[in-house]
Amino acid sequence: MPRALHDDAVVRVANDVYAVTGSNTNWVIVKDGDSGTLIDTGYPGDQEAVLTSLEKVGLDPKDVSAVLVTHAHNDHIGAAERLSTAYGVPVLMHEAEVPHARRDFLDQVSVGKILARAWRPGVLPWAVHALRSGGTRHVPVANPEAFPTVGPLDLPGSPVPVHTPGHTRGHCAYHLPAHGILVTGDALVTAHPTSRIQGPQLLPTMFHTSRAEALESLDLIEGVDADVLLPGHGPVHRGPVRAAAAAAREHAVARHGG
Repeated sequence: MPRALHDDAVVRVANDVYAVTGSNTNWVIVKDGDSGTLIDTGYPGDQEAVLTSLEKVGLDPKDVSAVLVTHAHNDHIGAAERLSTAYGVPVLMHEAEVPHARRDFLDQVSVGKILARAWRPGVLPWAVHALRSGGTRHVPVANPEAFPTVGPLDLPGSPVPVHTPGHTRGHCAYHLPAHGILVTGDALVTAHPTSRIQGPQLLPTMFHTSRAEALESLDLIEGVDADVLLPGHGPVHRGPVRAAAAAAREHAVARHGG
């Protein structure tokens, strides 16, 4: 189901860095002159919204130097293949996420697990929304590429991948050092329709490949020098990322133990 982009969906969080809210999921645009880097691409149903968001910040899809993928769940790679095939945009990610993006396997919460938890507040409405947005659609990326180098990537914004496994094996956050921003994908979020918590948190356990690794990745996030957090779900969070990661750990331990 195509989704329109709300008037207030594109938020400028720093010079040439924009956070975009789609269908219960976010993506980020980083500009550098007349080119840009796109981090994640929403649900399959967000494809037109992704193109509209690029237009709103003054970019044509062909001006996108690369799509960077935090992880290859459907709600984060929904427009990646379209940008690749229609506009020649390379799609880059951690090497461990490449086979997942090709759909050599699908490392995503199953319908059965969702149905077993449908009684929990927020789960059923979220599941219906996800289905309508293409959450179970087959959307492989035909030619995903691993990062060509270690450290900062030669892309607008000079993003630095930070491998944060747990949500998926190859999940990556992206540090934008010049802007003091960390794009965390689903390694650290600030809200979710299936969660009663507001503020920095881990997603509910059913969404993670390994909750233990997701907790360990909070240690990595704590070590990043950034004061703005752009999550895969929820609003922009301003304040030391170190403190946000610590708060998420406290919530996780309080809910489930260490």
